[in-house]
Amino acid sequence: MKLSVFSVMLLFCFCLYSLLRVTLCFAWESINLPKSHIPALFTNNPNVRISCQQDETCPFRDLISQDNCWGYETPKCAPEKRMKQPDCSGDSRSWASSKEDQIEKFWKNADFGTVLERKKELKILCAPSSSEDSSLKCSSNLRYCEAKNIFIDLRSANINNPSERNRYRDNILGPGQVGGHCHLDSPNLKSQGNHKSPLQSWFAELEHYTSLDFYPSKGDKCDIIYDKPTYLIKLDAGINMYHHFCDFVNLYVSQHLNLNNSFSTDINIVMWDTSTMPYRDFFDLTWKAFTDHPIIHLKELDGKRVCFKDVVFPLLARQILGLYYNMPVMPGCEGSSLFQAFNEHIIHRLGIPQDGPLRDKIRITLLVRNTQYRNILNQDELAYELNAVGEFEVTVIDYNWRMPFEEQLKITHNSDIFIGMHGSGLTHLLFQPDWGVVFELYNCEDSNCYFDLARLRGIRYQTWEKKDKLTQEDEGHHPTLGAHAKFTNYAFDSEEFMRLIFKSADYVRNHPAFITSRREKYGAVLGTPQKAEL
Repeated sequence: MKLSVFSVMLLFCFCLYSLLRVTLCFAWESINLPKSHIPALFTNNPNVRISCQQDETCPFRDLISQDNCWGYETPKCAPEKRMKQPDCSGDSRSWASSKEDQIEKFWKNADFGTVLERKKELKILCAPSSSEDSSLKCSSNLRYCEAKNIFIDLRSANINNPSERNRYRDNILGPGQVGGHCHLDSPNLKSQGNHKSPLQSWFAELEHYTSLDFYPSKGDKCDIIYDKPTYLIKLDAGINMYHHFCDFVNLYVSQHLNLNNSFSTDINIVMWDTSTMPYRDFFDLTWKAFTDHPIIHLKELDGKRVCFKDVVFPLLARQILGLYYNMPVMPGCEGSSLFQAFNEHIIHRLGIPQDGPLRDKIRITLLVRNTQYRNILNQDELAYELNAVGEFEVTVIDYNWRMPFEEQLKITHNSDIFIGMHGSGLTHLLFQPDWGVVFELYNCEDSNCYFDLARLRGIRYQTWEKKDKLTQEDEGHHPTLGAHAKFTNYAFDSEEFMRLIFKSADYVRNHPAFITSRREKYGAVLGTPQKAEL
């Protein structure tokens, strides 16, 4: 049938209108990000910025003109456009040749520069020839990988063997049991095994990747097919906050590598655990910041041939020189924008409120322990001294496994000063407000662990300064090493304790973010309530 010119023009207008409607009907509620992260989303997704410009219902129209970025979008992201600049005003102690070198090294190792470094390393190890083909792309030593249309055969994995207690078996996938239909660069793949270790790389899982003679994308050889983007993840200890949040920080960094800042929660996460043992996760609430779906355990897939359309092998918790376990942090620098973004991302997604600052009091949380070692022998005396002053709002709390993690986060996020003995509970410093002080009452001769983590987060670190004003119960009793500072208990001189508290409180009161937040809440003149906006 031959169409008239009018009919053709009418059809063209209808198609154009339909296209515009699709553009304008963006699901803005799906962008669940802190408002300060939206400009970077626009920078990495220009089509989303255009949609917002064209859609009067877009809630982010006041941010359209902002061109902020994370920093790894070079060359289009100038340093002054990043979320924040690190403070490298301290001495590098010869770790850097100049101030510029010091800043650059901190940026590359401890900030979003690490994303750029991993992006530079990415190489195609199995190349596709058509849209139906598979692909495999990895950073050096297979620390991070992305795969399309990958086939994984778990029929002989024997994961549900009740006697199997090794979470990190490295022999469940052999030749032909993992692979795709693509052109494999086998020599390059085999050369990537220098970091082969359970929580350092994915070499054990991918070293036998095979170029297959069938198409996993067609699904005819798959018992289970996952169409959603999927992250496979090997996890550190779920009962230890310090170690488990290495998992979460690296998962967040991996999303920056993979998803163009969309950070969709419509993804699957598969826990790559090759045992049947239960995984005790005291912080499982945090998964809600990453996925809307239940975590899939590998044992659920045992005995099956599984195909993934789009899968990520993310950065892992104990990488060599990775974030943040045993990580050497550049001396003299603090304030990683990556760690600030992680703080804001988790707090926003989990809906943790900031109720401060208070008008005329500093909020102090004293974290106590109910364990055999590292208890504060005179904690009642120290709490009494804090309450006696009148200028502090004091919370004494034990963050044990019975206390919901959400409640813990609410307290931590509203702690101007957070006090505790050396231990994984101090990892909560990641979620203190920007003006916060973490006071590691005594570091038990492990001086860098939480000092470095506080520097990464960009908050003030305080610890005990005069060892002659603390009392050690005994020499300490490590089960195999003998005398050890972490395996005993301590009492602290109350006068010296309060000196350090007042020092920390002065820091909080004079922090620009604290001053600004208090002014916004109570008015330009402290004591005068701010008028509500009509």
